[in-house]
Amino acid sequence: MSKVFASASSALEGLLRDDLTVAVGGFGLSGNPLDLIEAVRDSGVQGLTIVSNNMGVDGKGLGLLLEGRQVRKVVGSYVGENRLFASQYLDGTLEVEFTPQGTLAERLRAGGAGIPAFYTATGVGTPVAEGKPTARFDGRTYLLERALVPDLALVHAHRADPEGNLTYRLTARNFNPLVAAAGTVTVVDAEQVVTDGFLDPELVVTPGVFVHRVVASRPRVKDIEQRTVRVREV
Repeated sequence: MSKVFASASSALEGLLRDDLTVAVGGFGLSGNPLDLIEAVRDSGVQGLTIVSNNMGVDGKGLGLLLEGRQVRKVVGSYVGENRLFASQYLDGTLEVEFTPQGTLAERLRAGGAGIPAFYTATGVGTPVAEGKPTARFDGRTYLLERALVPDLALVHAHRADPEGNLTYRLTARNFNPLVAAAGTVTVVDAEQVVTDGFLDPELVVTPGVFVHRVVASRPRVKDIEQRTVRVREV
């Protein structure tokens, strides 16, 4: 049976409610599941915990959910491109759990692999370690980090097939495969959805066993946070 839905809103039907934990793929504005983010915004759900490397920028990507004050807590590793994020954190309306980027990736990977926790040296002796158990291995102190298993995972892929097998394009892959595997329910917006057969198994990055629903994303201009180019040599 096909996992393909007609629209982002229909793909999320029955899955959204207040106080969900939602993991979202992307890095900056690259590889964001924009159609799904907009459908979450339009649903009006509140009190969300968002697990993502960052929260987009003001007015774009996950920044849209901040504008509607739909987010209660963020688990992420970078906040530097979003003024609204910073202001809501500083005025106490947004809770933030800062997580080193590699640790965030591993927490998601562990969640997808069924590993409840793991030890890492990253964060030992810093505020990241506050309240977390530690242990010593081979003379070095390690910090216990819990896996992340979000209620809902929102993913952007380059190509998908009716069974939910996914491929990604270049650096837009970023956190998306980790998010896809970690979600209790995973919904994908894909730039291309194959309708005549299936993706070549040798090219599949995320197997369809991790994916529950797929929607074709709308064509749109892909925003760049900061366009940096060299001066053209004459």
